[in-house]
Amino acid sequence: MFVDRVKIEVRAGRGGNGAVSFRREKYIPKGGPNGGDGGKGGDVIIEADEKVRTLVDLYNHPHQRAQNGESGQGSNKTGKSGKDLIIKVPLGTIVEDIDSSIILEDLTKNEQKITAVGGGQGGQGNFRFKSSIRRGPKFAQKGEPGEEKKLYLSLKIIADVGLVGYPNVGKSTLLSRISSAKPKIADYPFTTVNPNLGVVRVDETKSFIVADIPGLIEGAHQGIGLGDKFLKHIERTQIILHLIDGSTIKKEDPLHDFTVINKELSNFSEKLAQKFQIIAINKCDLSSAKENLNYLKEAFGEKGYKVYPISALTREGIDTLVYALSSLLDKLKLKEEEKVDQVLPEKEVVYKFTPRFIISKKENIYEVTGAEIERIVAMTDFNNEEATENFQKIIKKINLEKVLIKKGIQEGDQVKIKGMFFTFSNK
Repeated sequence: MFVDRVKIEVRAGRGGNGAVSFRREKYIPKGGPNGGDGGKGGDVIIEADEKVRTLVDLYNHPHQRAQNGESGQGSNKTGKSGKDLIIKVPLGTIVEDIDSSIILEDLTKNEQKITAVGGGQGGQGNFRFKSSIRRGPKFAQKGEPGEEKKLYLSLKIIADVGLVGYPNVGKSTLLSRISSAKPKIADYPFTTVNPNLGVVRVDETKSFIVADIPGLIEGAHQGIGLGDKFLKHIERTQIILHLIDGSTIKKEDPLHDFTVINKELSNFSEKLAQKFQIIAINKCDLSSAKENLNYLKEAFGEKGYKVYPISALTREGIDTLVYALSSLLDKLKLKEEEKVDQVLPEKEVVYKFTPRFIISKKENIYEVTGAEIERIVAMTDFNNEEATENFQKIIKKINLEKVLIKKGIQEGDQVKIKGMFFTFSNK
């Protein structure tokens, strides 16, 4: 099963809780706090792997969870951190945040990775809250929840050459002749229902990748036939190899198939229509194709294209075609390297100030948002009186109370932070 787009939900591990513990040693009747910190929650990492070809595993298992951190222990022992979850995806996978519609990463290189969601911090043990005033704190922090996101993973196959053409023109047979790929081959439309990749060896040091793109007929960009399902897979290619069945063309309109396919490419993406194209006329071992070859050479010559007559069945002209593709790829690579070597002007660096918190009023509720304050709320144990008192001290320290008063908050008004409601008191 070939799957090239999936929706997944990822959740990083929660941080472990800090420990509340005190020294209990012989001859030391009043030992101090020694509760250790909780371990960090595991991250969810998405990594490109050249050995992976499809997203089918994620299609079957869309909920991905990293390991939670372990709680701290006495004797200042820190809890074990949660294990990171590494999700392997094919090269060419685009990671998109569903809620914000932002592309987080385009994973085009082997072992390229992105941390999709970060694990929560471990809570601090009561040892951390010891001071000259608070000698024996009886509270610790809870572990911070891990981040959660809904993601789209979309695959766009990475290949040097995209092989296109009408059904049954011999694309799969050609791919099997020039590479070690073994696509299914039969004499009926839409034999190929998935893109096939093949590595073409030019010599001992040079090779390139060809992708056989199925389902291109008139109306494909609108979903007819196999539709536009696979058109996106040739967006990354540098060259389009257009294969035409030389035995079935109409002499009054020899470019009919070529024109129809190119129209579909253009309707799907203007960039596709602008890519370099090489024309190969297949089935030239048949007498009908040999008769039509002159018409095709003349018609394509007027359009500025050179025609490569081949027979995928007998391998006639295959080597010449492979060398032509390799040569053009080398030229395109040199042009890309020249672009990279050009010195670009330095970009102006803009520094953005991010406030510690933002206050907005909705009806009679003051909602406070911000990564720092939300983290503090999530890690505070409000069932513990000392932890609640410590939270109130932090609120005053970061000047949240003063800012609320300037915003007009009154005694008894409600304050909402990360889904929790507090009653404001200035006493």
